[in-house]
Amino acid sequence: MSTSRIIVALLLAASLPALTPAASAQGGTPPAPVPAPAAARDSLVLRPGDAVRITVWRKPELSGEFAVAGDGSITHPLYRALRVTGIPLVTAEGRLRTFLQQFETNPEFVMEPLLHVAIGGEVVRPNLYTLRPETSVSDAVALAGGPTERGRRDRVRLLRDGREIVVDLTRPQPGVAAMPIRSGDQILVDRKRAVFRETIGPILTVAGATAAILNVILRAGRY
Repeated sequence: MSTSRIIVALLLAASLPALTPAASAQGGTPPAPVPAPAAARDSLVLRPGDAVRITVWRKPELSGEFAVAGDGSITHPLYRALRVTGIPLVTAEGRLRTFLQQFETNPEFVMEPLLHVAIGGEVVRPNLYTLRPETSVSDAVALAGGPTERGRRDRVRLLRDGREIVVDLTRPQPGVAAMPIRSGDQILVDRKRAVFRETIGPILTVAGATAAILNVILRAGRY
């Protein structure tokens, strides 16, 4: 091969994008999605009505699931002095660590937030739930038993921070239904319209009443 051809070949090779192992593998699967950054979880802020699940290594008396009271404290005799609302979760974890250092120098624990969400309307088990922050709107409806026979899967209303967002659970593609919940969310499944009872029935009633009135008028005119 001549020198000019070698130079051209090298220039062409340099201009091509490098192939990653996943892209060059025949029939290989795409790389796994990158998980959400921990910063999103650490910046989460608890509110009264939420709950926390605390697991302390070898301390069952300090472990469990506890509600967050209206004053921001954890409803546990020993944790009452802790205030965990209105601050990022990472700050709340730091306060818990400082508290646990009264019992051991380097405490090992996990603090998991649970957000309160109201799920109602046409669902099997309407109630106030405490759910993990990564729970999606569609998963929350499923945890409430799913829509009833009269529930509309294509019209689920999400009430959040004074706004109303309509969610369509029948669409498989990612969208609002895949959004994670937030503390204080209200999720309401609308009811299907009863066409006969709400539309045709009243029309027939009005038509029947009109016919009866006309009948009376016609009879009166005969006399």
